[in-house]
Amino acid sequence: MTTTRDLNALAETFTALHVAGAPLALANAWDVASARIVEAAGSPAVATTSAGVAWSLGAADGDVLARDRALDLITRVADAVSVPVTADIEGGFGADADAVGETVTGVLAAGAVGINIEDATRAPAEFAERLAAARAAAERAGVPLYINARIDTFLFGLGAEEARLDETLARAAAYLRAGASGIFVPGVVDPTVVAELVKGVDAPLNVLVAPGAPSVAEFAALGVARVSLGGRIAEAAYALVRRATEELLAGGTYGALADALPYGELNSLLKG
Repeated sequence: MTTTRDLNALAETFTALHVAGAPLALANAWDVASARIVEAAGSPAVATTSAGVAWSLGAADGDVLARDRALDLITRVADAVSVPVTADIEGGFGADADAVGETVTGVLAAGAVGINIEDATRAPAEFAERLAAARAAAERAGVPLYINARIDTFLFGLGAEEARLDETLARAAAYLRAGASGIFVPGVVDPTVVAELVKGVDAPLNVLVAPGAPSVAEFAALGVARVSLGGRIAEAAYALVRRATEELLAGGTYGALADALPYGELNSLLKG
C-alpha cells in the first residue's frame, strides 16, 4: 500500500497537472487492465470512471455500488500503477456528510490522491457539506487531496436554461469555499459557454468530452485545465462485445475483433 509520504508527493504531482491552457487529458479506466493500458500509453495520471467501475462489478451507475466494493477496486488500481490515481466516488458513497468523510478516508487508504464527487440533484448547501467533510478527512490524513467537484446543472438540465450558467457559477464559488480544488461541468462543450465558465470559475475547469466535441487543443485555447473521457471508453468496449457477438451469431464471422490488443502485449502489462 502507498505510504503517506508517497501520497503527498503523488497528490502534489497530480494537482500540478491541472494547468489552464494545457489540459490534463484523462482516458478513464475501470479495472486494473485498463489502468495499466492507460499508464503504458503515456498518461501522467489514471482516473477511474464510476460508470465503468460499477458496470464491471455488476452494478448500475448512480450511487448503487457498495462503498467497500468501490474501495477495493480503487486499491487494486492504485497498487497496479505508479502514476497518481484519482477516483470517481459518485456522490460520496454515503447518506450524509459524515459518511462522505469516511469514504474519503478509505480512498486515501486505498492509495488514490484525487476524487471526483458529484452534486447530481442534491441541494447545493448539502453538497457543500459533503465537500467540507471530504476536505476535513483529507486534512486529518495530512494529504492534499485533489477534490474535483462535479456540477450537474447542464448534464441534468436543472433549472431554467437561461439561468443555468449563473447557477453553475454560483455553485462553483460555494463549492470552492467548501474545499473543492477544481470544478467539473459535464454536459457542456459549446466553446462560448466553456469560455464563460473558465472566466467565471476561480479554479481549474474540467470538461467531459465525446465524439463531436472540440479537440483538446481547442479546449486548451479556451483555458480549460482538464479534459475527461468519462465512461465513454467503457461504453465503447461493451459496444464491441455486442458487435462481436452479433456478428458471430448472425454471420459466423469475426471482423469486429480485427483491431484487438494482442494477447502477449496485454498479458505482459499484468505480469509482476
